[in-house]
Amino acid sequence: MATPESDPGVERSGVGDAEVGDDHGVRRWEGWWWDAAAVLSFVLLAFWVTARLWLHPGSGLRDNPSDQSQFEWMMAHGARVVTEFAYPFTSDRMNVPDGVNLMANTSVLSISIPMTPVTVLFGPQWSFLLFLTLGMAATGTAWYFFLSRMVTRSRAPAWLGAAFCAFAPAMVSHANAHPNIVSQFVVPLIAWRTLRLAEPGRWLRNGLLLGLLIVWQAFLNLEILLMTAIGLGVVVGALAIGRPELRRGARTFLAGLGVAAVLSAVLLAYPLHVQLFGPGSYQGLSRLIRGYRTDLAAFVGYSRESLAGDARSAAPLVKNATEENAFFGWPLVILTIALVWLRRSAVVLGLAVLGLLFAVLSLGREVQLDGRDTGVPAPWALLEDLPLLHSVVPTRWSLAVTPVIGVLLALGAEHARQLARRYPGARRQIRFATVTVLAMALLPNLPTPLPVSPRDPTPAFVTSGSWRPYVAGGRSVVTLPLPDTTYTDPLRWSSRTRLEMPLARGYFLAPDTRPGAPEPNVALFTAPFRRTSNFFGGIARTGAIPPITDQDRAAAVDDLRYWRAGAVVLGPHRNADALRRAMTELTGITPTWTGGVWLWDVRPLTG
Repeated sequence: MATPESDPGVERSGVGDAEVGDDHGVRRWEGWWWDAAAVLSFVLLAFWVTARLWLHPGSGLRDNPSDQSQFEWMMAHGARVVTEFAYPFTSDRMNVPDGVNLMANTSVLSISIPMTPVTVLFGPQWSFLLFLTLGMAATGTAWYFFLSRMVTRSRAPAWLGAAFCAFAPAMVSHANAHPNIVSQFVVPLIAWRTLRLAEPGRWLRNGLLLGLLIVWQAFLNLEILLMTAIGLGVVVGALAIGRPELRRGARTFLAGLGVAAVLSAVLLAYPLHVQLFGPGSYQGLSRLIRGYRTDLAAFVGYSRESLAGDARSAAPLVKNATEENAFFGWPLVILTIALVWLRRSAVVLGLAVLGLLFAVLSLGREVQLDGRDTGVPAPWALLEDLPLLHSVVPTRWSLAVTPVIGVLLALGAEHARQLARRYPGARRQIRFATVTVLAMALLPNLPTPLPVSPRDPTPAFVTSGSWRPYVAGGRSVVTLPLPDTTYTDPLRWSSRTRLEMPLARGYFLAPDTRPGAPEPNVALFTAPFRRTSNFFGGIARTGAIPPITDQDRAAAVDDLRYWRAGAVVLGPHRNADALRRAMTELTGITPTWTGGVWLWDVRPLTG
C-alpha cells in the first residue's frame, strides 16, 4: 500500500473525497507510530475476545463446540497436505469408505497450509486458536490501512471504521468457531486492488495481484467472496456515476479486471469443478437452512456478546449464537441514517444502497418481526433457488452490512474532523458532540470475551496410538455415538493423530442420497443416515435403549462392514452406560476398558 508522507492529520484525495490538510511539518515516522499503535490495539482486542480460550487451554467455545472440532480437523488436514502430500480437495480420513469433498466444505486451505508448522509442533487446537485470534486482528489491520490510505487518508477515523469492521457484534458472534468468516483481512485487500485497476500503465500487474487475492479468498470463504464482489460492483458503479472524471480510466480498469478474471478462473477451475461436480458434491442447502433469516427487530437489538446485550433478549431473534449478524442497536442505526443524509457523496450513496440491499436480502423469503412471521414476502424468495445462491444462508447477507457501516463511520468521523478544523471557534463543541454521539452508538456494542466450557480430554487410547492395529488394511474406527452435528469429539480425537485415525461418518456437508429423500442431493450436515447410526443417535439423545430385534443385529453387522470397522469405541458421554449396554447386546461382543474408552474389537464380525 502507498504510505503517507506526513502525519496522521494530513488527508489526500481518495475514495472518500478527503481534502488536503495543512499539517505538513510532522515527520513520516510519527505517522508510523500511529500505525503501530493501531495494529497493537487490534491484536489486544482480538486477545480480549478470545481471552478465555487462552487462559483455559483445555476449554472449548461454549456456544459452538461442533464447529471448533471441525475446524481443528481442517487444520490437521492442511498440515497433512504439506507433510504427506495428501490430495487437498477431498479426504478419506473421515466418512469411511465414501470420504468427504473438502472443497464443498470449509477446508480453509489458504490458512491451514501456511499454518502447518504450528499444527505440527503444537497441535491443531493451537493453530485453530491462532487462526481465530490473529484472523480478527488481521482484519482490523487490513481495514485500517485500506481506510487510512484509500478512503479517509486520516488515521483516527480509519481506526474507528476498521475497529468496527473487525469487532462489530456480528463478527464477535461468528468468532464462536467460524474463523473463516471473522478472518476478512483479504476483503479490504481486494477492494484496494480493485480501486487501483484504473492506474495508467499498470493494468497487467494490478490485474494479476487482484486475481491472486481472489484465489486466496476463495480458499478461505466463498460466501464472503460473493458478498465482496457484489459490494465492489455497487461501489464502483456509484463512483463511475457520481465522479465522471474517473471514467477516463475505464479501459484500463476493464483490462485489469479481465486479467484478474482470467487468472482466477484458470487457478480455480479444477477446485471448483471438484466442489460442484466431484464425489460428495451437493446441490445447495436444504430449505430448512435456507430459511435462516434476519429478524427485522434484530437490527435495533443488541448481541448477547456485546456490552448492552444478553442471551435472553437476543435468543428469540436468531437461530443460534453464531448467527447474530445484524445486531446494531437503535443509536447506531439512527447514526448511520444521519451519516448518509449529511454526506450525500457518490461513495456514501453507493454504500447506503449496498447496505440496504444486503439488509433486505437477509430477511429471507418472508419478513419476520420480533420472532413472529408477518406474512410479508421478501425478495429473497425469488432468488434462493438460483445456482450459487441456493448455497447461501440468507441471514449472512446482513453480515455484509458491518463493513458498510464501518466505512460510513470512518467517513463521518473524518467529516467531523474537517468541520472542527474549518471552524476553529467551534472546535471544542464539534469534538464534544462527535465523541458523545459515537459513544452513545458504539459503547453498547463493545465486545465481551467469548464464553467457554470444559472439554473432555482426548482418551489415552487415541493419544497413545493403541488404535493402530485396528485400522490396518484400510479399516476405520467407529465411535459411539457416531459423529454428527451434535457429537464431534471423534473429529477432535482424529485431529490429534494428524488424521491417521480414520473415522466412520463425521460432521461435514454431503449430499442426501437416500432413496425417497424429500430434497435429493441437497446438503446434509453429515453422511446420509444408516439404521445403526440412527439407533445410537437416539440412545445418545434420550438414554433409553429401544427393544433390539434380529433385524437390528443384522443391520448393525451390515453397517459395520460398510464402514470397514476394525474397532468400536465409546469415550466419555452422559449416556455412556446405555450406549455400552446397547452395543454389547447388539453385537454379542463384550467390550474391554482400555485407555479411557470401552473397546469392541469387531474385526471377527466384519471379516
